[in-house]
Amino acid sequence: MGTNPAFRRLLVVVKQTAYEEYSQLRARGQAPKALRWKRLESRYKTHQQCVNDLMDILRRHDLPFSCVNRVELDRQHLSDVDLVIAVGGDGTVLSAAHFLDHGTIPILGVNSDPSSEEEKIVKTKKGDERRSHGALCACTSINMKGKLPRILHGGGTLSERTRIQCIVKSTFSETRLVPVLNDLLIANPSPAAVSRFRMGWSNPVVHGEVGGGIGGGLGLGGTSSISDPNNSQPRSNSNNSHYGTVTRVGGKLYDIQNSLNVWSSGMWVSTATGASAAMAAAGGKPMDASSTDLQYLIREHMIENAPNKEEVQCLNNGILEQGDHYLHLRWNSQFGTIFVDGSHLTHKLELGDEVFINGNAPPLALFTSD
Repeated sequence: MGTNPAFRRLLVVVKQTAYEEYSQLRARGQAPKALRWKRLESRYKTHQQCVNDLMDILRRHDLPFSCVNRVELDRQHLSDVDLVIAVGGDGTVLSAAHFLDHGTIPILGVNSDPSSEEEKIVKTKKGDERRSHGALCACTSINMKGKLPRILHGGGTLSERTRIQCIVKSTFSETRLVPVLNDLLIANPSPAAVSRFRMGWSNPVVHGEVGGGIGGGLGLGGTSSISDPNNSQPRSNSNNSHYGTVTRVGGKLYDIQNSLNVWSSGMWVSTATGASAAMAAAGGKPMDASSTDLQYLIREHMIENAPNKEEVQCLNNGILEQGDHYLHLRWNSQFGTIFVDGSHLTHKLELGDEVFINGNAPPLALFTSD
């Protein structure tokens, strides 16, 4: 351990617990009747003790820091900060990471309410699924006093995690969403409604030509000329492409190749970091945490009437490699929603919106457990 701290100024982002949220509802007479207040209060006190212990450690090491509630976090809080510590669980890490657009500030997660060693040993009942897994946390309230000082003095394991870049192109606007660390869920806001979209893979247009298969390793397609490469309107390509529409995003022209119409319950897109979360539960493939690829999975794809059913089934789950291309969706339902790293952050879609997805967002510097 070095004698001098490795960081000059820290920002501590603190989770707002369920006890605090429901207490606000109770004050207005709106809290659910079935709440177990003693359990919620116990979790709140455990979390608060972790926050207090963390602050004691930072003060003992003479490290300047400021503290902000997760729901009040804003970019102004990041001025002159060179380390963010997220205290809560994976959700707090994900929320805080959304503000680290450039990936230049590392983040360290502290799981404030892990299962204790005693709870792991005693098998009288199944583990409580409501507890945070802490997969994105470098330490817990149990081992923080031993691990945190070493990290603060230049130790610890700092990994670079790929994040999703997602751009939504509407009729009169182009919106770049925050970098996504875990996953995107793109679906109709009603879980009972069908999500209709057209999915394809993009190739950058070079020297006025549309060409060549890329995307997702499909390797299909040919080339055909475009008479006006500066025209931003979609144009049909009658050569070997299944789709062959030209569109523009970020000031560049792209040819959308090998597309298919999808009727489903929506689509998951995950990084390698998120592949072990919702993607795995939905039937996705395991990925190495250091991979720069993305994985997509179409949910409950309705293909019973498709003439090429076996070929379509092969496209339900696949990999998008990093590069100058996108997974492209053209939203064909009246309503849609993009859920970013869970349910707290969303972006609405309308009929005709285009969604461009790749892994070119600035990676996140994340401290991980040894």
